[in-house]
Amino acid sequence: MASDPHPFRIRTITAGVPLALNDWEQQLQEAYSFLDAARAEFTAQGYEVQTLRIATQPMPDYRSDWLSASGLRMVSELDDFCEQHGIVLAVGPVISSDHYEPKLADWAAEFIRSTNHLSFTVGIASTNGGVHWGAVRSAAEVIAAIATTSDDGEGNFNFAATAHCPPGTPFFPAAWHAGNPSFAIGLETPPLLLAAVNSLPDGGSPIQHITAVMDAALAPIQSQAEAIANSTGRFYLGIDTSPAPGPDASIGEVIEALTGAPFGAASTLTACANITDALKGLEVKICGYSGLMLPVLEDKVLAKRAAEKRYGISELLLYSSVCGTGLDVVPIPGDSTAESMASVIGDVAALSTKYRKPLSARLFPVPGKTAGDAVTFNNPFLTDSVVMDLD
Repeated sequence: MASDPHPFRIRTITAGVPLALNDWEQQLQEAYSFLDAARAEFTAQGYEVQTLRIATQPMPDYRSDWLSASGLRMVSELDDFCEQHGIVLAVGPVISSDHYEPKLADWAAEFIRSTNHLSFTVGIASTNGGVHWGAVRSAAEVIAAIATTSDDGEGNFNFAATAHCPPGTPFFPAAWHAGNPSFAIGLETPPLLLAAVNSLPDGGSPIQHITAVMDAALAPIQSQAEAIANSTGRFYLGIDTSPAPGPDASIGEVIEALTGAPFGAASTLTACANITDALKGLEVKICGYSGLMLPVLEDKVLAKRAAEKRYGISELLLYSSVCGTGLDVVPIPGDSTAESMASVIGDVAALSTKYRKPLSARLFPVPGKTAGDAVTFNNPFLTDSVVMDLD
């Protein structure tokens, strides 16, 4: 990344599509054509665009029989479209209220088994409904079912339990759509944040400095996105400023540069709060989480500190109180019960409800592994770590 003209990447351009059953292929083709053209415009400006994504309204809104065999056939057809076009797609929350669905676990296992490019969620809390305890139970059963029916439990990469996650979030699996056709942008910005931290003036405010550095870097992204919106008529939702990590882009490294201590030390909470305040105080139009992502298995430093037992799930929940996005890609014992996972997912829902902020839980039970065991994955986006204690 050091040789790139911009010290960050565009992780995703995500198009929101109000899907209709009688015209979905044409709608997705139009969305793909838009995304492909938008990618070309950003690439021409020297930006690396990693992925193109599409999010629909919640699948039950356009497919009342989504739990049936015919609903699953449509899922496979959607996946085929994604395979042909090199994109990924989110079908949104299949449960959005306080509802327990006993058939969901089996459906979810088949959904994951029969697709490679699709994701979905269960909504575990909302502004009007508070904590959805029935949905919490359903989400826990989904995670357990996927863990036992996918290689090394990796299918859970494409599922999350979400709380207060708004439409228009460009990051997966939480993305879903509402309203007219739209698009949003998600970024991989840890190197930009690291440069900001390393250039922090003595005695200067880290929040103000990080905000200034990021606003200057992201303003051209916004200008280009607004030009695309004006020329296409597709509504521009904004940038999700959450600094998604990558194999060579660690948010853990940024936090440690800010604190001068290993992630998990006493100063970590303050650093998380400062970075989050900076991300939410930008002048560019923001959307989605726009908070601090701490995905354990997607960040080399976070994975290493977990292996060193410098923090655990309780600490991640603590950090989530001042940032986002909750418990993300957290490896837990393969024999974790649905009941034990529901307790943790319920904590995320309660925390989200208390602070009215978007949080999610993406737990990774690893079959055959117990707390403290080393774990490796075939997924190139996941890094080696150890199984964390769920208790």
